Amino acid sequence: MAGGAVPQELLATDPWQFQTACVDAFVASWRARGFSPVTIDNDVGLLERTLAALGRPAWEVTPEDIDRVVGDLAVKGRATSTRREYVQIFKGFHRFLQARKAADIEAAFGVRLVCPVDEFNASRHVGDDSPALVPPPTPERVAEFFDFMKQRIATARKYGPAARDYAMFRTLYHAGLRSEEASLLDEPDVHFSRGPFGKLHVRFGKGAHTSGPRPRWVPMLDGLDLVLRWFLEDVRPKFPDSPVLFADESGGALHRGTIRNRLRYLMELEGRPPAERFSPHALRRACATHNYERGVDLVAIQQMLGHWTVSSTMRYVRPSATFIEDAYQRAVVGTLAELTGKDTTA
Repeated sequence: MAGGAVPQELLATDPWQFQTACVDAFVASWRARGFSPVTIDNDVGLLERTLAALGRPAWEVTPEDIDRVVGDLAVKGRATSTRREYVQIFKGFHRFLQARKAADIEAAFGVRLVCPVDEFNASRHVGDDSPALVPPPTPERVAEFFDFMKQRIATARKYGPAARDYAMFRTLYHAGLRSEEASLLDEPDVHFSRGPFGKLHVRFGKGAHTSGPRPRWVPMLDGLDLVLRWFLEDVRPKFPDSPVLFADESGGALHRGTIRNRLRYLMELEGRPPAERFSPHALRRACATHNYERGVDLVAIQQMLGHWTVSSTMRYVRPSATFIEDAYQRAVVGTLAELTGKDTTA
């Protein structure tokens, strides 16, 4: 062959045994990142169901296979969020294969890895039944929930987890973080002396188009700096020593699934009707909406949330039903104050 390269024979490897070993290695990477055992068990089950439904080794899966599995889930009446989870867990596994096993797969099976999840079958960020189509919780509703959590700290059987949950969900709301971004924060990422309010260094901000993490600095607004000072001084020392900011009881990082489950559990304890409950992602959308309603520049909100474009941020903003009237009233009051030189709000 040209260049003196010697063709190599394919390795005699059973594809199903090889895939099982790859799944084990994928799970080991979760443990290395500090995911909780409960989260790992849940995600392993989801991955195994996804691979079983596809019916062939991951490196042989085609876009048509993805269409078939997602279509079958839709026929069975599974929610858009469930179908999205199937696609996302497969994408994560396939990325792992590309990063760790691509050379082995090409040598053993003669297949060059190309992800079968494309623009036509990728799960939409906003589906027909997605919570993103529902208005985010109002500022009053969020305040009521945090009041409930604050009261619970005094009566909870375990002070540490209850106080940690309070600080963590306050961070999701006031900083507009994604659950995974919050779970990957370390204590050194909290910078109280940076800027007028202090800032969080979100080192693992979500990228786009497989670009990798996009770090950003997020100000600690609305008293979040005070909450985190209290948390670091009084609460975090009650957990095992580790760099993780919002640690579990073993000192490891909480997985985003665990964060979602914690919020669901707290909502059930609060006892409000299902229509008044919300997800961690709804807190992020509430952050965008509430800041926009009180006049924060849209570009500033975009940078805060870590979006690539303002159009992405606009999809998060769902002003209240009286937003136009409230804006009009503020404008009139401001104009009158300028004309008369008096504070008309007094």
